[in-house]
Amino acid sequence: MTPDRARELLATVEGVALTSAGAAIVAQVDPAHWAGAARVAKEAIGCAFFSFLTAIDWKEQGLEIVAWVDNLDAKISIELRTKLGAGVAACASLTAVYRGANWMERECFDMFGVRFDGHPDLRRILLADDWEGHPLLKSYAVDTPHPPYR
Repeated sequence: MTPDRARELLATVEGVALTSAGAAIVAQVDPAHWAGAARVAKEAIGCAFFSFLTAIDWKEQGLEIVAWVDNLDAKISIELRTKLGAGVAACASLTAVYRGANWMERECFDMFGVRFDGHPDLRRILLADDWEGHPLLKSYAVDTPHPPYR
């Protein structure tokens, strides 16, 4: 597998627009094709290593989910990005494709409030179950009644 071949394969996926950022292939994915793009990255390109997943709060533009997957043998890195849109906080889970997405999606749920549809056990992972809100959202009140440590 070569980076050029990986780009060709990703370009065939509906809802994917490719850009490059250094050595990584950046795939801007429509939310409806999020899991499908991840499946192509794993099965066709060989990106078996799920490195990380997080969210970015763009305020009025909404949330964006970012995942990084790698084919370590071919030295191919793919950054998958999907913009959920204003007021949308739901996205397809990647746990059916990558088991390693489990805890990272739970952390993203905990910190940003993103609901991952199809996740097998979506619940808080870092904060207490009675914690109110999602601290990494830019709309989260800084003067929250919850002290950082209890």
